[in-house]
Amino acid sequence: MSGWLELALRYIAFHRWKTALMVLAIFLTTLLPMAVRLLLNEFERSLLARAKATPLVVGPKGSGLDLTLHAIHFRTPPKDNLRYGECLEIQESGRALAIPLFQRFTAAKFPVVGTSIEYLEFRRLKFKIGRSFALLGECVLGSEVARQLQLAPDNQLLTDRENVLDIAGLYPLKLQIVGVLEPTGSADDRAVFVDLRTAWVVAGLGHGHQDLASETDEGKILARSDEKIIASAAVLPYTEITDANRDSFHFHGSESEFPITAIIAVPPDQRAADLLTADYVVASQTAQILSPRQTIEELLSVVFRVQQFFDANAVLVFIATGLLLILVVLLSLKLRADEMRTMFKLGCSRGTIGLLQSGELVIVFLLAGLLLAAALSLLHVFAGPLLDWLLLGR
Repeated sequence: MSGWLELALRYIAFHRWKTALMVLAIFLTTLLPMAVRLLLNEFERSLLARAKATPLVVGPKGSGLDLTLHAIHFRTPPKDNLRYGECLEIQESGRALAIPLFQRFTAAKFPVVGTSIEYLEFRRLKFKIGRSFALLGECVLGSEVARQLQLAPDNQLLTDRENVLDIAGLYPLKLQIVGVLEPTGSADDRAVFVDLRTAWVVAGLGHGHQDLASETDEGKILARSDEKIIASAAVLPYTEITDANRDSFHFHGSESEFPITAIIAVPPDQRAADLLTADYVVASQTAQILSPRQTIEELLSVVFRVQQFFDANAVLVFIATGLLLILVVLLSLKLRADEMRTMFKLGCSRGTIGLLQSGELVIVFLLAGLLLAAALSLLHVFAGPLLDWLLLGR
């Protein structure tokens, strides 16, 4: 090892607290702008990738951004609903494949998404284990849901109550897990998928009752005759759908009037997309149609304008930190003047003394760089979950 390098390392080791403060100052000054840039790049990648893969979204009139985030990331549902008949009309028009979404409930705090088999095919979701939902009461778990809850096919999952203080509210439904999806790095990993009719059962629009014809508990029967049986309040709707009671489940009213929160429309070509868009722009008073890609790009344009302010701020912080470091170095050189004169009298050349002082600074910057690389690598690994928590409310 060169003499000047060994002396520089020994100086750094001896003045460890001074060195640590300089390394930390450089590290923190550079970490914030680079971390913001990394997170924004990940934010853009995840949002745009999902939006580009979703041609059109139909939903109740209101905030286009909220509707887009709900339809592609299962975020907070819109205040109003669409009729399921809206989905049927799009499908019958032949202008697009219409995939319904109904998401107003959760299970273990994860969104329960009522949809159709076409959604799994549209997103190209593959099964890690099990199969797709096929019957009333069955559900499929995203990979992250299964991992966090430690659940697998043949287990059960209970939906959450909307209000635990409302004892007269909807009863939670026990869902039968039949499949777990492969990880996708998207919102599908953190969702519970069910058939649309199952979601309506969770919403209280469909229910089943026990067979009262063979019931012997008179506390459950108010009146009995040859024509009908009148049940008491002690007869509760089923909170679990099984093979034994599945046939007893029924819905009241027309399904075309039942609620959905959004529709993903997949037109076969651009002409069909333009015609479908024109239909809603001209005729619909209660629904809107939008392009998720356009909506997200508008959001990102605002985000990146804000980022320009942070970039300018980072430049000023860099300059201020650089000036402070120069001041620290100059003061250090002034304090070490006698030390340098002694080294020169002992035969050390001015060039070697310059190498010694430069080497100390290089080591400080190298340590700060290594610390920065480690922090950014760790942030890159957890960028996706961190954005879910910070920006998408999960």
